[in-house]
Amino acid sequence: MAKKLAVFPGSFDPITVGHIDLIKRAIPLFDEIIVAIGVNNQKSYLFSLEQRLQWLNKVFENDSNIYVDHFEGLTVNYCNKLGAKYLLRGLRNAADFDYEKTISQLNFIIGNDIETVFLISKPEYSHISSTIVREIIKGQGDVSKFVPENIAKDLENNK
Repeated sequence: MAKKLAVFPGSFDPITVGHIDLIKRAIPLFDEIIVAIGVNNQKSYLFSLEQRLQWLNKVFENDSNIYVDHFEGLTVNYCNKLGAKYLLRGLRNAADFDYEKTISQLNFIIGNDIETVFLISKPEYSHISSTIVREIIKGQGDVSKFVPENIAKDLENNK
């Protein structure tokens, strides 16, 4: 039987405690999860790809069935290259659902039947987004409640 391989794509600029919660909750559903940074050359990031990969590797270093990678281009092409049949996505609110539903339907059509599995954010994480965390970082605020401890320490040390 083929492995149940899921890809959790994102920019992870930076990864948040909400992302981590979703990934950890998905572990029982899949044999392996690949946390993959999607690189879009049209987009500017607060943190370098290398920094984001380093943080992700540190966060998941003790999880034997979670792997970290990056890709360019369409997420479904990356999934097909790996043989992944599942995309993992988190939903914080109705706006996320409307957007993600459309993307998942398109991915299913162009991605050779790739299924998107949605997990709903726990209430205590539903207000957290990388976008908001970046704004707090830019404003020199404390993000320790929103990012993993190692990232919070790195950010504090680099102020």
